[in-house]
Amino acid sequence: MNPNAARITTLGLRPDTKIRECLPTGIAALDALLTTQGQTQGFPRGAISEILGPESSGRTTLVHSLLAASTAQLEICAYVDTDDSFDPVSAAAAGVALSQLVWIRCGHNAGHALKAADYLLHAGGFGAIILDLCHVPPGISNRIPISYWYRFRRAIENTPTILAIVEKQPLSKSCASLMLDVQRKKTIWTGAPGFSLLREVELETASRKPVRPVTAQFKARAIV
Repeated sequence: MNPNAARITTLGLRPDTKIRECLPTGIAALDALLTTQGQTQGFPRGAISEILGPESSGRTTLVHSLLAASTAQLEICAYVDTDDSFDPVSAAAAGVALSQLVWIRCGHNAGHALKAADYLLHAGGFGAIILDLCHVPPGISNRIPISYWYRFRRAIENTPTILAIVEKQPLSKSCASLMLDVQRKKTIWTGAPGFSLLREVELETASRKPVRPVTAQFKARAIV
């Protein structure tokens, strides 16, 4: 009997069982959700993470938390912005050190974004790389060859780099080590009728991979 047979899936691929160093998100509820055997987890280094959710679901809050945590450790990060959606003002307010962030604007071209991410991952030296594909039409994102995700995973598997893909639906799937699903639960407004101000949003995050039986709830406050 092949001694490795039990380690091979039906697709002929070995699952990612490597114990990886993780970067806590800085969001207490989410870090508690991702805690395993008393050890605080977070975004795994040397691996792909996916942040999923619809518009105004809290994806940006998680991205800012990741970038803030990474730049706080004096790491250089990169944001691959497919559709000019990155807001440096709100990122700085969330604690992101903009002097340590490379912002790459791709002019609504998903192909350019994938190539930019590829160059960054193979160049090395980054603490976290965000690949924002939130506004890419499904007809385009679903046609991204799976070879890209395998290539990205191989490029960083022995590095301290975190690749976080932000999107509405899973894209890298089996290539991802962490998959977080973010949803907006409640929006809180203040003010008189006819003149209301957004104060904060209550968010909920579930871990699709690894699967967790509970969710994390936290709040995001509006910049005033």
